[in-house]
Amino acid sequence: MTSVTRRYQFSASHRLHLSDLSEAENEQLYGKCNNPFGHGHDYVLEVTAQGTADPVTGQVVLRQELDRLVREQVLHVFEHRNINLDVKQFENSVPTTENIALVIAGLLGEHWNAYISGPARLSRIHIQETDRNGFEVPVSEVAGVHG
Repeated sequence: MTSVTRRYQFSASHRLHLSDLSEAENEQLYGKCNNPFGHGHDYVLEVTAQGTADPVTGQVVLRQELDRLVREQVLHVFEHRNINLDVKQFENSVPTTENIALVIAGLLGEHWNAYISGPARLSRIHIQETDRNGFEVPVSEVAGVHG
């Protein structure tokens, strides 16, 4: 079994805020990430596929297929967006990077078979929010992911 990881970048903003909490409680819970005007990140997304290299192409997954999947199903949704306002999956949840990672894993898993022609499967995503904060989702642990 071989894994291949592709790296993508996107910029987006968000605000960490729970409407059920007071402003003071949100400030205590989320600190500067609760800025009423939001704040942005230059995220680095890693998508890993796993499988056996095709005997003809020598590849686990065709890069152009994976790139198209990520571009159309993830980057199109998140790139240059206010995640709180523009990404429907966050209408009722806090866009922590943990939650963003889970949503991205779900989007990739949901659309995997429509874009990826070979037997490779989606095995993990990792999203780096800052130099100090990175989040990883082993895709087998996400409900509804069929990659």
